[in-house]
Amino acid sequence: MRVISKLAATAFAAAIAFGAGSASAQDKKVRVQMQSNFASTLALLGPNANFTVDQIRKLSNGSIDIKFFEPGALVPPGQAFDSVASGALDMAWATPGYWTGKDIAFAVFSTVPFGPGLGEYLAWMKQGGGEKMMQDLYAKYNIHSVMCHLIPPEASGWFRKEIKTLEDLKGLKMRFFGLGANVMQKLGVSTQLLQAGEIFQALQLGTIDATEFSMPVMDLSLGFHQVAKFYYFPGWHQQATVGDLIINKAKWDSFSPHQKLVIEAACDQTVLRGMSLGESLQPKALAEIETKGVKLVTWTPEFLKAFEKAWDEVATEQAAKSPEFKKAWDSLSKFRKEYAIWKDRGYLQ
Repeated sequence: MRVISKLAATAFAAAIAFGAGSASAQDKKVRVQMQSNFASTLALLGPNANFTVDQIRKLSNGSIDIKFFEPGALVPPGQAFDSVASGALDMAWATPGYWTGKDIAFAVFSTVPFGPGLGEYLAWMKQGGGEKMMQDLYAKYNIHSVMCHLIPPEASGWFRKEIKTLEDLKGLKMRFFGLGANVMQKLGVSTQLLQAGEIFQALQLGTIDATEFSMPVMDLSLGFHQVAKFYYFPGWHQQATVGDLIINKAKWDSFSPHQKLVIEAACDQTVLRGMSLGESLQPKALAEIETKGVKLVTWTPEFLKAFEKAWDEVATEQAAKSPEFKKAWDSLSKFRKEYAIWKDRGYLQ
């Protein structure tokens, strides 16, 4: 019986492999240009973008031939959305939070202040309707989106001067991403969104007084510790961050059903990689940052309470302005309310 079972298992595996091979053999070869919004040299996000490209090529057995381009190689990073929408660019690897100029609702599919962590966010996106809502929003712009990375909490900022009171925030010029920027503005901070490669020089020249970008391993690779010596936690504005692969709709439609499954599977693998690798890299990076004379600071309850109060106001305001934001925010809020009974009882507090 054992021999029969083993032979049956081997035959089943061979049949699966043959089926996959047959499907990819029948697929026409498609050449694709993909520009990343994150440099290949940027820790975690850069390698993850390349990993996505490699996995799509391998899983498609070469029928999808993607050429990776660095940020700005084909179009300015801020123009990637419009370029994909028009078909001037086939694909871009970025995060929905970069496209809030189109609709603030995109931010909900990227990260929200005091929002869900990795597991809860993934559950809403994949099982709670989040990814489908995101795709429906992109479809209005002739774009198809696939969730393609998910990374752990970020730090909440590098400051040249220590922030001791809420008054110290007023008048600061700070690079800030997403909805967290709206929160900081309510506390008197002047914010602007800079791409990764622009931040260090702005901080060094004093164009900005502070910046947030990402988690320790990425911040370390960008060298912020050379200019700013106060590094604040926790990342109340980004407890987890979703990224995606955006694809011109006509290009997406040109893929075979098998090729579409390949892209989705490769992105699922990148999500898993982003979560596991992202968590594993932080301890060493944070320890190294501390050796460079950086003071690690935890926001006091007073600050966190002020941030959360401002966020509640921002969420209410944005829901009144954007029907799409309200739709997405209501969905996420409902999911989180129902999820709370499990989070509160299933996890250590």
